Amino acid sequence: MSDITWGLWQLLLKGVWVTAQLTVYSAALAAVAAFGIGLARTHRRWFVRFLSGAYFEIFRGTSALILMFWVFFVLPLGFGWQLVPMWAAALTLGLTYGAYGSEVVRGAIAAVPPAQREAAVALSFSPAQTLRKVVLPQAWPGMVPPFNNLLIELLKGTALVSILGVGDIAFGAALVRNATTQSAPVYTVILVMYFALAFALTRGMRVVERRAKAGVGQAPTGRPRPRLRPATGPAVTGTAAPAEGEAR
Repeated sequence: MSDITWGLWQLLLKGVWVTAQLTVYSAALAAVAAFGIGLARTHRRWFVRFLSGAYFEIFRGTSALILMFWVFFVLPLGFGWQLVPMWAAALTLGLTYGAYGSEVVRGAIAAVPPAQREAAVALSFSPAQTLRKVVLPQAWPGMVPPFNNLLIELLKGTALVSILGVGDIAFGAALVRNATTQSAPVYTVILVMYFALAFALTRGMRVVERRAKAGVGQAPTGRPRPRLRPATGPAVTGTAAPAEGEAR
């Protein structure tokens, strides 16, 4: 650890900032793709379901690393322009993890009881109103825990971008390792960095989960229930007490 100078520490800290930016950009794109494709997969028209299902199968069945190479190296050959490595990585990760998130959205929507939709029809709600006012508010609390897992996986998946030369944590760690010729302290430090970022994201998503459940009247889990205090008056037995003036 003593061989890591302040300049090398700056490389790692800069990598933390790049990783945080990449996670935010990719997560924003993944959220849009997840809700768009997830809702399309529940559409009543078959060709909408077919196209959204094709997107899901393609991005779920391909390697994120190879797809990143394809976006960065092959896509410019057809369009004549090239994305910078940061945006090529964010695009690839966002579309890939958005495909996984679409399954979370589809499953949560399917879990809403059909009676809720029937009640919305009885109230003369349009399909858009039913989705916005009835289905999504009840499905959203069930989406948050799986989204938390996907967000952590996305954070860890950002390490792939170091192959494109993006200066994230993994890229900075490789430079520091080459400069110090020490692997154990460098990779131990970045393990701690990834864990700290993941822990912060998990804490934030727990807050979102509690608020989502409170919005639909669900009690938060994991908290002890208050105990009832014992009655201070006379014990109540199964035999009724005789009234005043009544023979005992």
